[in-house]
Amino acid sequence: MGGRKSQEKNSKDASAALESGTVIAAHGRHYLVQAGEQKLQCVTRGKKSDVAVGDLIRFKRTSPNQGVVETIDERKTLLYRSDQYKSKLLAANVTQLFIVVATEPGFTDDLVSRALVAAESAGVSAHLILNKTDIVEALPKTRERLQVYARLGYPIHEVSARAEPEQTRAAFMPLLEGQNTILIGQSGMGKSSLINLIIPDADIAVREISAALDTGKHTTTFTRLYQMDENTAIIDSPGFQEFGLYQLSEGMLERAFREFAPYLGHCKFYNCHHLTEPSCAVLEAVKSGEIATMRHQLYAQLLHESSQKLY
Repeated sequence: MGGRKSQEKNSKDASAALESGTVIAAHGRHYLVQAGEQKLQCVTRGKKSDVAVGDLIRFKRTSPNQGVVETIDERKTLLYRSDQYKSKLLAANVTQLFIVVATEPGFTDDLVSRALVAAESAGVSAHLILNKTDIVEALPKTRERLQVYARLGYPIHEVSARAEPEQTRAAFMPLLEGQNTILIGQSGMGKSSLINLIIPDADIAVREISAALDTGKHTTTFTRLYQMDENTAIIDSPGFQEFGLYQLSEGMLERAFREFAPYLGHCKFYNCHHLTEPSCAVLEAVKSGEIATMRHQLYAQLLHESSQKLY
C-alpha cells in the first residue's frame, strides 16, 4: 500500500510541476508557447513532431524561457494535409477555415476543393473569402467560378483589403468573434494584407516569433496564432500550392463531399466506390448535373491517392 501511495504522490508531484500553455507558432520541431503573459520556446521529446499550432499543452520548464512538451490536451478538431510519405499538421482546435481566393492571380479549384474536403472531414465550418474585388474586369468570371461552392452552401464573402480596408475589417470582425479561425490560400491571394488589417501589429509579432524560433528575420514559413481576445483567435498559415489528403479513407472521403449525402446508401451495390459501378446513385447524379463533374473527378483522384500512401 505504501508503494502505491508513494507512486500516486510522485505522479501528483510530476503533474503539479507541469505548466499549461497554447502553441502559437511552429517551425520544425521548435514551438513557441504562450503561457500566461510569457512566451517560451518548447521542444518535443526525441524526434516526435506531433504538436500543432492551437494545441493546448502541458510542458516542463527546463530554463526560465524554455521547456519540453510533455502532453497534449485532447483536441476538439485537427486539420492536416498529407502526401504519400508524411503528414503535416496545420492547426488544432480551430472552429472555422477561411479559404482566401482572389480575382488575380487566378486560384486553383483543386486546392479550394481539397481544403473544403479537409474541413468537412475535420468537422470544421468553411468560408470562402474573395479578395481583390476592386479588379473589376476579372470579377464576373471569378464569381462564376465560385458558384459551384455557393451552390453547395459554402458562404462567400467579397472584400478588397487594399482598396477598401475599413469595409473589409468591418466585414471580417463579426465573422471572427468567438471563433478560432485559420486562414489558408495560395501565394498571391492577399492573405497577408487581410491579416495585417485584422491584427495591426502582425508584422511586429512575426518578427518576435522569428527571433524566438531563430528562423531568420523575414521568414513566413511558419504557422502562427494571434489571440485577439479570450474567446477569439486567428491562425495564419504559409501559402502553399498543394493540399494532399492521403490520410482520408474511402468512407471519410465520400462523407466529406457534402453533395454526395442524398445519394449515399442508394447505389445498387452496398460497397459501391462511385467510380464505374452500374446503377450508382452518385454517378447518376453526376450525369444529371446534380453533382458537378469537377467535384466527382476530385473525389476519384483523392480515392486513388489514399490507396498510394506509404506511411
